[in-house]
Parts: sequence; structure tokens; C-alpha cells
Amino acid sequence: MEESFWQARWAENQIGFHQRETNPYLERYWSRLGLPAGCQVLVPLCGKSLDLLWLAGQGYRVLGVELAERAVLDFFAEQGLAPVVTGQGALRRFSAGEIEILQGDFFALEPADVADCRALYDRAAIIALPPAMRRDYVAHLARILPRPCDGLMVTLDYEQARLDGPPFSVPEAEVRERLEGSWEVELLERCDVLEKNWKFASRGLDSLHEPAFRLHRK
Repeated sequence: MEESFWQARWAENQIGFHQRETNPYLERYWSRLGLPAGCQVLVPLCGKSLDLLWLAGQGYRVLGVELAERAVLDFFAEQGLAPVVTGQGALRRFSAGEIEILQGDFFALEPADVADCRALYDRAAIIALPPAMRRDYVAHLARILPRPCDGLMVTLDYEQARLDGPPFSVPEAEVRERLEGSWEVELLERCDVLEKNWKFASRGLDSLHEPAFRLHRK
């Protein structure tokens, strides 16, 4: 999971993880967080997700973080937006309206970078990382995010031994093990999605679920 892996995936357009529609769990459950209008939402490893647009359309300020410059450029180009680009330490900030994306290494984020973030949305971040990096990812979130903070996390749950990631399997037990030291975790839904993901079925899996969690930073 070196930087070169993700840069190559974007350069070669191997982005099967990119969803062409807004995530249904986001639409279904985001309002349950009870967030104040205009607050800022952190979206780690955001790619060129349309979820950024949906969140901005609901009246939130959005702060995405993405390693691959290609993903950031594609997002703004495909949405017909002309971002203002500025430097921010080890990162570059692309800003257009209520959407900002910090391009660079997520682990380079400092608390000052996310000081206004009142919420976290993780649809494809933690499942993009192997176990050791998942541990570091959760620890880094705990270090940089302010309190209070609420979030929505969507993961995958399948038999990891039968298929290499990414995306990796991060079942409910692991989510609770890794997060409950800093977050309250509530399982909102666990949906069977194997029939909708033929690539997983064609590679030998007979079970694939998407758990969705509500998070609250203690």
C-alpha cells in the first residue's frame, strides 16, 4: 500500500471503488447525526466521490483529503469547477465554493488543518488500508479531530482469506475494537450486497455485507 500503488491506480484509471452515484447510506442516515447547518465535514481518502457534492448540497462545508492529484483534478473538472489552489504545509488546498480538497498524504494532516471539522464521513477510507495502516489511521483521527465530533462510517465484511484487498474486510468486531476507545459506535445497518457486486461474486465470494455505523467522538 505504498503511495505509488494508489498513484498508479488513478493514472491507469483502475478505480472500480469509485461510485457513480451518491452513497445510499449517506442519504439515508446522515440526518441522524443532527449536525448544525454550515459545519465542516472531513472526508478522508475522498477520491473524486460524488458524496462531496451531496454533502455540500445539504448545506455543509466539505474538507476532502486525497493523495492522488489525478483524482482531485478529475473531480473539479468533471463538476465544471475551477478551484483556487494554494499551498498548506505538506499539502495543497483546492477550493471551490463549499468544497475544499487537501491533496497529499492524509497522515500529514495536523490538528489545525481540521480544527473546524465537526463531522467525519468515511465511505472508502478505512477499507482501503491494510491492518497496520488501519491502526495508524484511527490513531491519527483521534489525534487531529476536535471534540465533539460525529461521523458515519461504511465498511465491507467478507471472508478476507478468500480475497486480497483493497478494499479490505473491516467487520463490525474490528470497527468496535479499533474505535471504541475514542468513539461511541452504533451499528445502523448491515446489508447483503453480494448480488450488486458481481466482481466480488466472480472472484469466489459467497458472502459480502456492508455495515454502516454512526460514530460519536467522546
